[in-house]
Amino acid sequence: MKIDRVLLAHGSGGLMSQQLVEEIFKKEWNNSYLEPMLDGALLDLPAGRVVMTTDSFVITPLFFPGGDIGKLSICGTVNDLVACGAKPLFLSTALIIEEGLPMSDLIQIAQSMARTAREAGVQLVTGDTKVVEKGSADGIFINTTGIGVIAEGIDYRPQRIQPGDLVVVSGTMGDHGLAIMARREGLSFSTPVNSDCAPLFRIGQVLEAFGGNVRCMRDPTRGGLATVLNELARQSGRGIKVVEEDIPVNPAVAGACDMLGMDPLYMANEGKMVIVLAPERAAEILAELQKIDIAAEAAIIGEVRAEPAGLVLIETELGAERILGILEGEHVPRIC
Repeated sequence: MKIDRVLLAHGSGGLMSQQLVEEIFKKEWNNSYLEPMLDGALLDLPAGRVVMTTDSFVITPLFFPGGDIGKLSICGTVNDLVACGAKPLFLSTALIIEEGLPMSDLIQIAQSMARTAREAGVQLVTGDTKVVEKGSADGIFINTTGIGVIAEGIDYRPQRIQPGDLVVVSGTMGDHGLAIMARREGLSFSTPVNSDCAPLFRIGQVLEAFGGNVRCMRDPTRGGLATVLNELARQSGRGIKVVEEDIPVNPAVAGACDMLGMDPLYMANEGKMVIVLAPERAAEILAELQKIDIAAEAAIIGEVRAEPAGLVLIETELGAERILGILEGEHVPRIC
């Protein structure tokens, strides 16, 4: 586009709005469902239970080591569908753009969304754009809604969790939260930390073959691992015990958190899953997960117990047990 910044007129619904949609969004996201440019997308869904999820992304900064708000908006919604046991199929999006956003940034974000959607095997099929006055937003806010279908025999509700089940994480904890905080605050470390932002559809593909041996799955985003474990304990009515030294943490993240007085177990992740498995096939499932790059560092970190119901215990490196509570307050704001 010849104009180098987004103007209020780009949200008017007139000629400049049409140019914005045609020259950026339709160009980057084009597919057979989007092509008719109707008020909604007409979708062909396979048999199965339909899952729908929605999320909004207000992260700052818009661009960060390992990703950007566009990539994040696709990964976040795709991963929510995967955590429900669904195969992600379609996404809608709504963008609230602040007047004055560089057009080059908007193009880069749109391209990132398209690239990540292709990687995840989903299609952006409908959307909406609004432009607000300068100072009314912070560059750009993005909402994405996703639709997926759950195959027969898949049921990842926390109520299925049983005593004796094993708790697995698909990789290191806290990478995204620390990467965002470091970029925001201008911190640098001898070993750079990148966000783990990634679409996790391949984890879903691996787990589908194991049917009911997968009890439940969640992505530990805001509030981190500790918060998700507490949610699962409360929703299942079970207790969970994890072992601190078994939880994978990038050494650079651990060192930075020690220096800053933060805990990586409460830091956000955008490319990891917490998975609860039946013990009979847990080792086999773990081995299959470790064959894919996004879960190469997957590890068993604990087990489910009957008691104490609704609580999470952590065995520290010194061998003592303590309650691992849910996040209180805001750990790192505007993280996703």
